[in-house]
Amino acid sequence: MLRLGRREFGDREPVIMAIVNRTPDSFYDQGATFLDEPALDRVGQAVAEGAAIIDIGGVKAGPGEEVSAAEEARRTVGFVAEVRRRFPDVVISVDTWRHEVGEAVCEAGADLLNDAWGGVDPELAEVAARHRVGLVCTHAGGAEPRTRPHRVGYPDVMADILRVTVGLAERAVALGVPRESVLIDPGHDFGKNTRHSLEATRRLDEMAATGWPVLVSLSNKDFVGETLDRPVRERLLGTLATTAVSAWLGARVYRVHEVAETRQVLDMVASIQGHRPPTVARRGLA
Repeated sequence: MLRLGRREFGDREPVIMAIVNRTPDSFYDQGATFLDEPALDRVGQAVAEGAAIIDIGGVKAGPGEEVSAAEEARRTVGFVAEVRRRFPDVVISVDTWRHEVGEAVCEAGADLLNDAWGGVDPELAEVAARHRVGLVCTHAGGAEPRTRPHRVGYPDVMADILRVTVGLAERAVALGVPRESVLIDPGHDFGKNTRHSLEATRRLDEMAATGWPVLVSLSNKDFVGETLDRPVRERLLGTLATTAVSAWLGARVYRVHEVAETRQVLDMVASIQGHRPPTVARRGLA
């Protein structure tokens, strides 16, 4: 069972995590949800379309203007509190690698800390344990936050992913993070080139076999763009194809920009697998 905040999710229940960036320079929406009201509208839309988790980020993942911990907290803490007030049952995640920000957002009502940079600040897991919130343990190949990979190599990329993510998960539980609230993430694009991310996707069943719930953050990423030679705004089809493969191979949580489209893909895969009945079934029965 996966338990996050007030929500419990069954073993075969796919979970959508909607991205809400509180940044003026996000790679995908270019700051569309930097201001409070557009961001709150985005939350409402995502929840209506089927998102169970809202992932709030205050710093873009890639290089750009320096954002201090204080500024990151300013962008996220009050917003977390308002989302908690307006949407009491939604799971609130915050995408941060800094323990200071983690502490502040947990006090404001966050249920999950999404550490996309692979434990670069080891105190973040201690914050999650102290507040009894969930933690995403990600493979980033040892990269420093907000850096791009350069000629990175692995003898076996999935072996490294498993070593790092399972190690981080076990450490988190040892510190006191609830076992049922820990997820592992292969970290597509983070510390990886496109071939690494494709191989990580192809071998995702190896992560699922560990027993830790697997989160994938695929949405419109560079490995999709390079594979198909498409700019950011033309990567939806590639993202959805990768989502379907990931679902078939056992991923549990999907961090996405396009919620409604992802919901349809996940429902279709679940129905093909036999875990979900068709919504209607009239054909050949009249």
